[in-house]
Amino acid sequence: MIESISLSNIATYSSDKSENIANLKSINFFYGANGAGKTTISRLIENPAISADSRITWLRNSQIPAMVYNNDFITSNFTDSKELQGVFTLGKAEQAQLDRLASLKDERKRHEQIKTKSIILLDGEDGKTGKNAELISLEAKLVARCWEQKTKHDDHFKGAFTGLRNNKEAFKARVLQEYASNSSALVDLANLQERALVLYGEQPSRMSSVPSLDLSRLTSFETSQILAKKVIGKDDVSISAIIQRLGNSDWVRQGMKFLEHTDGQCPFCQQNIPHDFEKNLADYFDETFEADSKAIATLHSNYVQVSDEVLTKARNLLASDCPHLNKDKVGLEIQALEAVILVNKDRMGKKVSSPSSEVRLEGLKDIKDGIEGLVDAANVKVTENNRLVASFTAEQNKLTGEIWKYVIETELKNTLVDYTSEKNALQKSIAGITSSLDKAKENIKNVDIEIDKIETALTSVKPTVIAINKILKDFGFRSFSLDPACIGNSYRLIRADGKDAKQTLSEGEKTFVTFLYFYHLLRGSITTSGITSDRIVVIDDPVSSLDSDVLFIVSSLIKQLFAEVRKKDSHLKQIFVLTHNVHFHKEITYDQRRKPETSLSDETFWIVRKPGDHSSVEFHPSNPIRTSYQLLWTELKKSPVPALTLQNTMRRILENYFKILGGIDTNHLVGQFEGLEKIQCQSLISWVNDGSHYAPDELYVAIGDNMAANYMKIFFKIFKVTQHDAHYKMMMGDDYVDLDPDEPQDSVSANIDGHQVASVVDAPDSPVPVPASSAIQAYHAAPELTISPAGEDRQDIDSDIPF
Repeated sequence: MIESISLSNIATYSSDKSENIANLKSINFFYGANGAGKTTISRLIENPAISADSRITWLRNSQIPAMVYNNDFITSNFTDSKELQGVFTLGKAEQAQLDRLASLKDERKRHEQIKTKSIILLDGEDGKTGKNAELISLEAKLVARCWEQKTKHDDHFKGAFTGLRNNKEAFKARVLQEYASNSSALVDLANLQERALVLYGEQPSRMSSVPSLDLSRLTSFETSQILAKKVIGKDDVSISAIIQRLGNSDWVRQGMKFLEHTDGQCPFCQQNIPHDFEKNLADYFDETFEADSKAIATLHSNYVQVSDEVLTKARNLLASDCPHLNKDKVGLEIQALEAVILVNKDRMGKKVSSPSSEVRLEGLKDIKDGIEGLVDAANVKVTENNRLVASFTAEQNKLTGEIWKYVIETELKNTLVDYTSEKNALQKSIAGITSSLDKAKENIKNVDIEIDKIETALTSVKPTVIAINKILKDFGFRSFSLDPACIGNSYRLIRADGKDAKQTLSEGEKTFVTFLYFYHLLRGSITTSGITSDRIVVIDDPVSSLDSDVLFIVSSLIKQLFAEVRKKDSHLKQIFVLTHNVHFHKEITYDQRRKPETSLSDETFWIVRKPGDHSSVEFHPSNPIRTSYQLLWTELKKSPVPALTLQNTMRRILENYFKILGGIDTNHLVGQFEGLEKIQCQSLISWVNDGSHYAPDELYVAIGDNMAANYMKIFFKIFKVTQHDAHYKMMMGDDYVDLDPDEPQDSVSANIDGHQVASVVDAPDSPVPVPASSAIQAYHAAPELTISPAGEDRQDIDSDIPF
């Protein structure tokens, strides 16, 4: 069965906007004017391939052949050839063969049930659920879960996700591939992110190592013994005792250079010095003293030179272009080094000027260790960088594997375990169901072959000839018939004298006989097999060029098709009826079970319009084609009551029901009232006629709500006092309100065609004896069109068409 039809870029249907016909049922009615786009729908159903942009959706994707009656069918089957293709139906047969055929059909039905059940299990009732949908949903959940991880790590690991970053399905597939085969080591996230900065960026170049800063030459000065030695003169010289007692050796030595300029006098007290005093001083400051003093001076000079060289190298470290060297920390260490060297220089200068003093240099071990640590740390990273440069591609591949391993093992492991388990179970179930489906299809194919063999032996075209000729005869078509003496597997149209009649038929006769041919083709086949195969029926404007009698016949035959479609075991699964004829539409859509404002559960109503250049299709919850009489009552149901049109609406209802159908002048209704109500009724009759037949010259006075309510009450009481309140209640439906609840009522009602209609039975005093048949006519035989079973002339009571 067809579930929906989408029309786009075909015939008069626009390419910009699709027209969707959805939620189709077993019986579907389409009304539209000629040229609105109905035939396009029938052609698309017959051959969906005529439009690449349009689409037909089948229930459970199970396509059923469509048999379409439209102008194309008439043209193709009413050609210049004198013969018509025979319609094969089951003829006479042995009971055993018929029993076997029935058995095969039952067997086929069982296989169909298995097939249908399997399809439902796989795809659900709507084609969107079932095991396949569960598998799709499972895959979609995994896609979403995997994509979460891609989004989470994309900034750091985009290199590992290259080629997958814009494709969710491809990313999921890679996850499953890595889950099955990844054997990389599991590394922590921080390590992966750090390496990714290098390996997924620009390919690095080799780096030079940071040169070490050698402080050993400076630290060697710290152990020099001369710094701790008190350098003084000899102790066996006569003046040594007082110099050593006073500890002024350095002071005395500094003063010796002034003796050269005093002519034998003391440079401090100006007294004559002993003749051997200078000799004693020279003896005191002997060669040992001089050697030590020279050693101190040399040590000081060397320290200054070495420290300057070390500081130069240290400052060169800060100019290094190595990104891994922490120059801030190195700078602090160098500042400390400069300070220590400055202190040690000062101390060594004092030792030079005062050899007898003891000096200790500030140690450089902490500074040495600090600088060496910073340099070594930088060189470790330089070494790693150079190793990566040497094997960059290999390291990239290693990192990519480790990233996928991390994502799978750390973040997706539980998801993948559950997914694998559920997918295996679903695939196993789907495989079993698919096997059952394939077996059912094979069984159906084998049964169909056997059915075809039996049908080929049993089928005949003669039953169709007899059936069509009987219909033609019963409905007065006696000037032509189908030739029962078939020519092979076909037959021809002949006149009473045996001459060929095909070329001389009127358009109406041609249309009618072609429809009968199609009607019987639905129950048979143009081949000797396939007579009982399932099919969809599409009937497009079957009453063109037909008179009213044939219209009634065709509508009756189509209603029989409706009954067959509603049977569960029928091979007719769905029917579409499209027409532009209002009267025909009302005939085929009439169903006494249907309420006026609703539709039956197995039918839909559609209007096809072409307001401009493009066609459109509109859904209606109930039959959009109604009688004018029904529409008049619909006006009274509106809230608030439309005061502007209320006069004309009431007049037309009273005239149609009482005067035209009942033969009673509306003025006689006044006699049913007394007193004030009689005056009000007379006023109503005059008022409604005034509203219909007169127009004010210069002044128009609109009635108020109270006045409208009063006249609605009198209108209701007209039906009540004439004992036709049941008809009023039927026409008002769910909107019925007893506007005169205090008055007793006595009416006799009958249920006709599923509706309560009242008639005046045994009420001799009633001057308004409207028969029950008139009430029926007023409701559904239509003031617009009344069709008599005996074929009497139709009467147009009101020509209003509801759109």
